[in-house]
Amino acid sequence: MIMSVKLRMMRIGRRHRPFFRINAIDSRTPRNGRILEKLGHYDPIEKDQAKQIVLNLERVKYWLDNGAIPSDTVSEILLRLGIKHKYAEVQDARRARAKAIARSKGKFFTKAEKIAAEKSLEAEQEKAKADAEAKTKADAEAKTETDAKPKAEAKEVKEKVEVEVPPEPKVEAETKAKAEAKEVKEKAEVEVQPEPEVETETKTKAETEEKAEVKAEAEVKAETEDKPKAEVADEAEAKKEESDSKEKTDKSDEN
Repeated sequence: MIMSVKLRMMRIGRRHRPFFRINAIDSRTPRNGRILEKLGHYDPIEKDQAKQIVLNLERVKYWLDNGAIPSDTVSEILLRLGIKHKYAEVQDARRARAKAIARSKGKFFTKAEKIAAEKSLEAEQEKAKADAEAKTKADAEAKTETDAKPKAEAKEVKEKVEVEVPPEPKVEAETKAKAEAKEVKEKAEVEVQPEPEVETETKTKAETEEKAEVKAEAEVKAETEDKPKAEVADEAEAKKEESDSKEKTDKSDEN
């Protein structure tokens, strides 16, 4: 009678250098317990596929035919080598059932699926961001083009009008002469501009002279007005004296 046997992997490599042996062991013993038979080894560091997995296929089939149950990792290695067994179908069915349960709960079944989903989400977000930036840029360019079009048309019309109706030489010469005369005049005014202090002194002197003239005129006027009054008084007094003298003469004649 064949005891309960499992095909397992046992690590014997050093740190950072993994190396695994594939053994047939009694399932009732600990993981690193008594080994029934060494069936081969698995070297994940080896790049040569022929040397990476080395198995005694005849003995492996013997143990499988006699009811040995391979672990999940050993089962994958055997399937990679083309060795099919009934436990692989059981493991696939169990794996599919677990995967369906995970999907129903909205969870990822494996780490690889989670990483792939995260990468897909990041790619979608980057694409949406790039589309938004492209749309914004296109709108800005369209707006700039729309704003620049009327200006360009107006400039083109102006240039066309200038070409079609050139200014007359005479009018242009007169305009130029006026501009030059105006410029010379402004320049002369700037150069001959009186200093503020001299202008203030001149103004004060003019005001003083004006006041003196007004005062002299007032005095002359007053003298002119006073002279006729004195003459009138003298004439009245003379007439009075003459009248008195005449009266005295008349009186003397009567006597």
